[in-house]
Amino acid sequence: MAASALLEKSWRELRWGERQKDLQYVQKYKPENPEIRYLRVLLFGHVGAGKSSFINSVSNVLRGRMTMPALASAMTSDKSFTRKYETHKFTEGRGSSRTFFPVVFNDIMGLEDGETRGVHAKDIVHAFKGNVKEGHKFNPVGPLEPDDFGYNPTPSTDDRVHVLVCVMSANTPQINSSLLKKMSEVREKASELGIPQMAMMTHIDAACGEIQKDLKNVYRSRHLQKKMKDFSAAVGIPVNCIFPVKNYSEEIDMNNDVDILILSALRKIIDFGDDFIEKMKTE
Repeated sequence: MAASALLEKSWRELRWGERQKDLQYVQKYKPENPEIRYLRVLLFGHVGAGKSSFINSVSNVLRGRMTMPALASAMTSDKSFTRKYETHKFTEGRGSSRTFFPVVFNDIMGLEDGETRGVHAKDIVHAFKGNVKEGHKFNPVGPLEPDDFGYNPTPSTDDRVHVLVCVMSANTPQINSSLLKKMSEVREKASELGIPQMAMMTHIDAACGEIQKDLKNVYRSRHLQKKMKDFSAAVGIPVNCIFPVKNYSEEIDMNNDVDILILSALRKIIDFGDDFIEKMKTE
């Protein structure tokens, strides 16, 4: 008899009823380092992984309604839709009472197969250190150099990246060796700088029919568990630092289960990033 697509019990616990508690945790966060206004999260990953859609989904959850701070493409393409380095801030309130959440996301051009396609690993490393100016347009032919206009020679502590998040589609059959090499380069450099690393696995509903039926099956899906373990083995990010999420894509209204998965990942992004910020204070 064929094994069921679902495990009997969830292999990771998730409190589905605690959306408000998780949301408050994220909303109340503030870096304790006076030199840092924003905990900076850098997203990187292959083309079409859902980086811009993840930023939009985070914005939806924080603001409690559908939003679109990052332009995302609905077309399947092997070319990156995001071309420039952009900081995405999330607003709270309106008009004169408008403030920003102290967590920001930087979106970067997608990784592509081949040496002269997609973002260069060196450009991602420049971003780690705060050396990429806001709005810099990436050039797939060559990385940013110190004498280029888009290079920031005097970054502040606030410009540096505090968490690196690799975004990966659960619906991707296999990562080719060229992309794995680029990912490995990026991860090695982040490790040298002590930057905490995590991964978001997107498109989980498209990858598994049981999750499409009910998002609460996310940690019971045998297929997704295998995907996460295989990705961990290939890229080197531990399974407990990989978070499956469903981006808002077809929905026109908010969905509690979608929010819970995103908030679960956001809490860990904040925890890991804050630990790094605290370490920076003592350096």
